[in-house]
Amino acid sequence: MKYSAIAVAAAVLVSAALSAPAFATGKMSCEAGPQSGWKTRAELEASLVKQGWAVKKSKVDGGCYEVYGTTPEGDRVEAYFHPVSLEKLLVSRRGEILFRKK
Repeated sequence: MKYSAIAVAAAVLVSAALSAPAFATGKMSCEAGPQSGWKTRAELEASLVKQGWAVKKSKVDGGCYEVYGTTPEGDRVEAYFHPVSLEKLLVSRRGEILFRKK
């Protein structure tokens, strides 16, 4: 009986952990409003490629678009962009901030 109670408790904890929402990393947060007003990640990626970036991956994090890729200067970076304006907000490389919007 004791083991089944432990198994049930463990199952409840695992279930709760898996159903919890994903949390942002905390590096950047955007108050961008509803996603219906956002430009698409494909638009952002196309704009970056046109500027000379090589985009490896993009996703939503903290209400911003987060991009992993290489800048035209050859730096492998993690960068954040506002999803409505596609404005560059933060660019970092291995913990070093290369650019932060004022």
